Amino acid sequence: MNGADTAWVLVCAGLVLFMTPGLALFYGGMVPVRNVLTMMMQNIIPLGVISVTWVLVGYTLAFSNEGNSVLGEFDAFALIGVDTPQFHTVATGVTIPALAFVAYQMMFAIITPALITGATAGRLRFAGWVVFLAAWSILVYPQVARWLWHPKGWLGQLGAQDWAGGMVVHASAGAATVAVLLVVGRRRGWPNLKTSPNNLPLMLVGGGILWFGWFGFNAGDGLQADGIATQALINTHIAGAAAMLTWLLVERLTSGHSTLVGAVSGAVAGLATITPCAGFVGTGAALLIGLIAGCVCVLAVRLKQVFRYDDALDVIAVHFVGGVLGSFLLGFFADSTVNPVSADGVFSGGGGSLLWHQVVAIVCVVLFSFVLSWIIAAIISRTMGLREPGPEQEDLDHVQQGASAYSLNGITSRPTAAGRAASGGSSDEARKHPRPNHLVSAVVNTERLDGLRDALLMAGARSLELAEASVYTGKIRTEAFRSEKRRMDFDDWLRVQVAVDDDHEEAVVAVLKRFGAEPDSIYRVAITPY
Repeated sequence: MNGADTAWVLVCAGLVLFMTPGLALFYGGMVPVRNVLTMMMQNIIPLGVISVTWVLVGYTLAFSNEGNSVLGEFDAFALIGVDTPQFHTVATGVTIPALAFVAYQMMFAIITPALITGATAGRLRFAGWVVFLAAWSILVYPQVARWLWHPKGWLGQLGAQDWAGGMVVHASAGAATVAVLLVVGRRRGWPNLKTSPNNLPLMLVGGGILWFGWFGFNAGDGLQADGIATQALINTHIAGAAAMLTWLLVERLTSGHSTLVGAVSGAVAGLATITPCAGFVGTGAALLIGLIAGCVCVLAVRLKQVFRYDDALDVIAVHFVGGVLGSFLLGFFADSTVNPVSADGVFSGGGGSLLWHQVVAIVCVVLFSFVLSWIIAAIISRTMGLREPGPEQEDLDHVQQGASAYSLNGITSRPTAAGRAASGGSSDEARKHPRPNHLVSAVVNTERLDGLRDALLMAGARSLELAEASVYTGKIRTEAFRSEKRRMDFDDWLRVQVAVDDDHEEAVVAVLKRFGAEPDSIYRVAITPY
């Protein structure tokens, strides 16, 4: 056993595991505020479900030393008596424990179907999704992994190459995404539905975790701490960086803005595209692949408007198109001088043989995953249900979780000075003033909560209430989210309600005007005590 290689593979397994909560943050930040917990739960649950199915049957179906070129046998069921596997994609001489390989491959099996949830955001019924995960992780993923990553696999024997999952992960998950979308359909109100992301900083954190974890995803796939791992790591980073830049450039040219969402999406597109190539190409080729990926994937976002499918977070454009594109480009850029186990691509003098093998593998993986995924999803949909009914889609967190992601509103979360007297002053002071008989209401635009409060109390307010209010302004502003634009004519203000008596009403109104209340927004309502 090689201690350095073993340590490296175990570290990479941890990095790939870290990508799953990263994906939950990435997707969770981009969905509406009432669906955040549901989205994160859909991403986290594969850690439980697929860890179990992988240990029981997934691993042996994919990497059993018995079996044939299509399907493994059950000699490693539940990892009982698991033998040293026939390692994939690397030269002879790999000496790591079998369980290190099992753990590393488990993390790939976990995150692959989780990618689907970005496309189906706002629609999935949790129980149906759990059953789909279990079935897919047994019937689809292990077979595709065996075909390409086991030395006996028929696509590997054919000559197709997939370094770290362009086809095994991204193409298979992308094809499954299309199938599931056909079964669950569109969100209620789509395409007129224009939802806004709830927390783009959260999305950035998730995207950063994905980028970080991708080093383990790609650089660990050679199962050795060597020069090829180093090459795969630098290729991963440079492709993500290049794709980010081209995505932002296309965004700027087409919409006039380079956005944070575009930057992170471009990086993820580049990372997905370089995945099948990372250990087979040089740095210059990785740079070109990243540049191509950013341009192609950002344009692919528009496909959902052409073909009218409701991919909420553009999984098809980023992961499906990226994985297929990278697998195809490998046929051009593969270089045996970088990795001796690789065939040469078109640009390295290898002719079109590898390119043809890549095309055959892409078509076979996509068709297999699509058909099986559609069958699984259709059966679940017709039995226990895979789609939440229309009205429930607007507030899945309360329907499925019975909770909200954010418990603090904009008023109570703002800092105010402590130790101030309660409204109306002391009980002795309160007895000096008559009972309030009017409620004065207005909307103000201020961040000076302490100043507003103190001024109203000094003016004679007997009680205060603040609430957030969306005020129609008549002034239209445009916000962009990916390729969609939202026209908005409401601004966030504060609604102030003040209980006051006749003697102090004029002074209270003057304070409200001083803090930005428009005269037309100030109303007075008589108070009728019980």
